[in-house]
Amino acid sequence: MKRVGMRVRAKLFRGLGDLSRLRVLEALRDGPLSAGEIVTRTGLSQPNASMHLACLAECGLVTWERQGRFVHYEIADKRVMKLLDQAEDLLLQVGPLIDACPRYRRPARAGQRVPGKRR
Repeated sequence: MKRVGMRVRAKLFRGLGDLSRLRVLEALRDGPLSAGEIVTRTGLSQPNASMHLACLAECGLVTWERQGRFVHYEIADKRVMKLLDQAEDLLLQVGPLIDACPRYRRPARAGQRVPGKRR
C-alpha cells in the first residue's frame, strides 16, 4: 500500500482542525446544500462560509456544482465523513483529556502573548 508523507497528513488534520470547516462538513453530512443553506445551518457569515468552502474544495474534500443561480456543495468522498465519525468514536473515550490538555489551547491572536512561550 502506498503511504502519504507525514507533512501531507498533518496538513489534512490542520484543515479539519478548523471549527468553521468542521461545521461546514457536518452541515453537508446528509447531502448537497447550496451556499445559502450552509450559511443558515452553520451560522457563518456568507464571506466566511465561502472562504472555507473554497478551501475544502481546493483540497478535494468538497465538490461543487452550479445549478442555475446557485452553487451546491457536497462531500467529495464518503471517507471524509467516515474519518470524522471515527474521530467522534475516539473522542467519546479521550475527549475530556483532549479538552483539558493545555498543549491544545486555542492559538493566540496576533500580538497576544502565549503563556510559557518566549518571544
